[in-house]
Amino acid sequence: MAFHADVSDVASALAADGDPGFVVIDTRSTASWDQGRVPGAIHLPTALIPEQATELLDPSTPVVTYCWGPGCNGATRAALALAQRGFRVKEMLGGFEYWVREGFAFETWRGRERRPADPFTAPVDAADCGC
Repeated sequence: MAFHADVSDVASALAADGDPGFVVIDTRSTASWDQGRVPGAIHLPTALIPEQATELLDPSTPVVTYCWGPGCNGATRAALALAQRGFRVKEMLGGFEYWVREGFAFETWRGRERRPADPFTAPVDAADCGC
């Protein structure tokens, strides 16, 4: 699990006071970014990593990548591109899809939004899943 983090772990670290110890990177297209994103994420599409990663990111800060969801390997490809440039990187399992499905707030051009947790992806009547 050295190279993965799930959405609950990322959300918990971002919600805690202080520095979470990493930066979150949305690797999707601009159109996808506009549909919604993890609050505080940096937009860096996979194709732009070679030319923009060192300008936007501090190589000493770990990176967590995400894309749409489990059916997309964009975050994996982005993680590889960043690792090849010397970044310490993890992939957020579940991507943006599971961020929203687990009921975490997300940002759009309209502001912050939140949907109820999907009972097939997150506990609805408990503080945690117990695993």
